[in-house]
Amino acid sequence: MPVVAHDLWSLVLDRPFVDPQDLADAVRVQALAEPLDFRTRLLIRDSITALRGHWGPNRFNAWLDQCPIRRKIEDIWQEDLGKPGFPFLPEQVVDTTKPETIRQFLRELGDALHQTTRIHLGGSGALILGQYLSRRTQDLDVVDELPKDIRDQPKVLDDLMKRYRLQIAHFQSHYLPQGWERRVHSLEPFGRLQVFLVDVYDIFLSKLFSGRPKDRDDLRVLLPQLDKEIVVRRLGDTTAAWKKEPPLLKKAQDNWHILFGETLPT
Repeated sequence: MPVVAHDLWSLVLDRPFVDPQDLADAVRVQALAEPLDFRTRLLIRDSITALRGHWGPNRFNAWLDQCPIRRKIEDIWQEDLGKPGFPFLPEQVVDTTKPETIRQFLRELGDALHQTTRIHLGGSGALILGQYLSRRTQDLDVVDELPKDIRDQPKVLDDLMKRYRLQIAHFQSHYLPQGWERRVHSLEPFGRLQVFLVDVYDIFLSKLFSGRPKDRDDLRVLLPQLDKEIVVRRLGDTTAAWKKEPPLLKKAQDNWHILFGETLPT
């Protein structure tokens, strides 16, 4: 099961990206805890500063006006705690893509289709829906070619893209481990659209053999949520073809060493 961070410390330290609303909710909860040591007050203050910088004064003040512990938050924010203790926090705060946003997108798409259509969804979209990952994405990656009934809806897709800032993309199944199709997980129907998520371990392995920094960051987030024994077993059972390709093998070896400080299991 995915691990979802609820407290402020986990939210800031364990995630490369933090949604501003999640940060605001965590600040409110953390500020109620007593006693608040210096580092926690510093984290609260820096979080409030990052929120104001991201939202701007109007939206920030609107949130603060509705906050039931406004006085306490303002007192911590105005306290003389010295220089910032979490200098990277402003860059962490981004408007992440919410699972429900993707579900709403899929419902609208499913209602526009003329017949029952099945897709397999991988990549970051599948991880966000499974609550394994929290970050911004613009692509919902479908395995192999898009079904004809979806391709025949260009106006619908263009409208959904403009309104949700999401688009349907696709990638070839040879970028997934052998036998991936036997391990997919079905979601509830979205109108006439049937969606199956690629298994998180298969997505992990596909990213393991990638050299993109973005994929390496996703690996770091996924790592504490997965069972290493299963990862090693799947690595041995489903990636033989990739290991025969020296460039791919080198990427996996590098990523494994960074993640675990070990050589890639043979």
